[in-house]
Amino acid sequence: MKRFECLQAIAPLINRELFVTTAGGATAEWNGIHPSDANIQVKTLGLCSSIGLGLALSLPKRKVFVFDGDGALWMNLGSLATIGLHQPKNLIHICWDNQQYESSGGEPTVATAGKIDFAGIARNAGIKSCHEASTVEELKQAVTHSLAHDGPHFIWARIEAGRAESPPLQYDELENKYHFIRYVEETEGINIL
Repeated sequence: MKRFECLQAIAPLINRELFVTTAGGATAEWNGIHPSDANIQVKTLGLCSSIGLGLALSLPKRKVFVFDGDGALWMNLGSLATIGLHQPKNLIHICWDNQQYESSGGEPTVATAGKIDFAGIARNAGIKSCHEASTVEELKQAVTHSLAHDGPHFIWARIEAGRAESPPLQYDELENKYHFIRYVEETEGINIL
């Protein structure tokens, strides 16, 4: 399955959720499908799961999606244990596993060896709601379940390599951060800055 098809399938399910997206294709594709100040792009590989956890804990009544990559998650695998420890009910963590560092030239990740079971690792780290998806329908069902039930949730989406044509991002990461913060302030009725 292709990530872009998955994102198109879940976009109609989205209402007021926040999105933390990792560096690479997931960010560009999601912003092309669902442009919103509720999307924040994380350019530092490996940190979107930790940033998503912080948002979920700070805004417990708001669903927070993390769009991670297999390479990025591998760089911060300990975040799964921290998520398992804190049990944020509103966190939905999707790992888009294309078995490569796509943005930097397609070098294989450790997941390419076929011995890494991200859903199993998440489950063993204390995240009880873990799903595997290798079809668009399986992913859509997992996201639907995650939106309707308390989490945390982890979805391991095994996708094909490749990136869909997407319009360039409207803002650089610094400008995006401020748009995102202002959006959260406005929709939550709080002051952050």
